[in-house]
Amino acid sequence: MTKKLAFLFLMMAILMIASPVYAQSGGAPASTNWGPIGIGIGMGLAAGLAGLGQGKVAASVAEALARNPGARPGIQLALFIGLAFIESLVLFTFVLLFIRTVK
Repeated sequence: MTKKLAFLFLMMAILMIASPVYAQSGGAPASTNWGPIGIGIGMGLAAGLAGLGQGKVAASVAEALARNPGARPGIQLALFIGLAFIESLVLFTFVLLFIRTVK
């Protein structure tokens, strides 16, 4: 495990040192507008990963209720709070992407 961790830190150091090599000079900005493509990819990732997270939460709740039906109120409360947090991340992403588009 320590070899993997050392390798990870080594790669992070190499990437941090190499990043100034790719810095742009003071030339004219690029003429292509990649904003809508990035917005589509960002929203797709946010919605897709949130859907996966919500599915995992629902599966865990179903398993927990099957094991202990008496704990339903506490499990149900945790379910609703968890789903609200997951959905709020998607809504935050949507708002930030919308703000980026308006600018």
